[in-house]
Amino acid sequence: MLATAGPVPTGPEWAFEFKWDGVRALVEARGTGVRAYSRNGRDITAGYPELAAVADALAGRDAVIDGELVAAGPTGVPDFSTLQQRMHVRNPSARLVTGVPVGLYVFDVLALDGEPTVDLPYRQRRDLLADLNLAGPVVHAPPHFTGDGEDVLAAARETGLEGVVAKRLESPYRPGARSRDWIKTPITPTMEVVVVGWKPGAGRRAGTIGSLLMGAHDGDGRLVYLGHVGTGLTQAALGLLLERLRPLARDTSPVDGAVPREYTREARWVWPVLVGEVAYRTVTPDGRLRHPSWRGLRPDRDPGEVRRN
Repeated sequence: MLATAGPVPTGPEWAFEFKWDGVRALVEARGTGVRAYSRNGRDITAGYPELAAVADALAGRDAVIDGELVAAGPTGVPDFSTLQQRMHVRNPSARLVTGVPVGLYVFDVLALDGEPTVDLPYRQRRDLLADLNLAGPVVHAPPHFTGDGEDVLAAARETGLEGVVAKRLESPYRPGARSRDWIKTPITPTMEVVVVGWKPGAGRRAGTIGSLLMGAHDGDGRLVYLGHVGTGLTQAALGLLLERLRPLARDTSPVDGAVPREYTREARWVWPVLVGEVAYRTVTPDGRLRHPSWRGLRPDRDPGEVRRN
C-alpha cells in the first residue's frame, strides 16, 4: 500500500506516523526463516543479514510485516544517503554490515500466525503490532500519534526527520494500491525520476558526469523531460552512476518532447531504466524541477511507474 502526497489532514479519523528516510521492505517470517522483498518484489534478503533478527523479535510467530529499512546518518537519524552504501550491495561483507548497520522500522502487520490481517482497520493492525513488542536494536515499531498532525510535522522538522504519514484509522490495507487513506507530507519535496541521459563534466568533474538528465511519465504515460541535476552527486555516486549508465547508451533521446538545445548538444542518452530520487524546491510552470538535488538511485522502483508530481 502506497501513500498519496498532500497536506497534513485534520480530524479525529486520522493517525500520524513519522516518515522515515529509508527504503520500503516487506518481510516474511516463518519460524526461524526470514525473507525480505523490495517494493517492486525483488528478494533483498541476502543484502540485509541483520533481518535474521526478525525471527527472534517475533518469538517464533509467523508474520508478514511492512516497514522501512533505515541507516542512521551523522546526526543519528535515518539518512537515505547513508543507506545508499548498503542498497546496491547484494552480499555485504561483515565489515560493511558493522560499519553501516541497518534497522527495520515496522509500521504494519499484514498477516499473523497464518491469518491475513489486511482487511482489518489500521487501528486494529496497530494494536496487533503493539502486542508484538518490537523494541529491539534492529527491529523496532515506532509509535503512532493521534491529535493534531501539524504538531507531529513540527516535531519531525525539529528532529531532522523526513516528514509525516497520516493514516485513516478505519482503513484496510490495500496491497500494491496508492490510496488517499494514507497521506504523506514530506518536509522537503522529493520526486522519483527516470535517468534519461547525462552531460559530461568539466573541471573537477572532467572525465565523469557533470549532471544527469531527468524524466518522468505524465498523465498520458509519456516520458517527459524534468530538467537536469548535478547537485548532490558525490564521488561515490558518480562512480556508481557511470558504471550503471555506460552499458545503457543509446543514440537518441528517450524523451517524448523537446529537450533544451544546450543539453542535447552534449547529452549522452541512455535507455530509461534507472530510477533515482531528487529533492527539489518547486516545479516551474513548464514542468521543470527547480533547484533539484540528487539523493540516490532507487533500485526498488519500476521506471514505468514513475510519475511526475
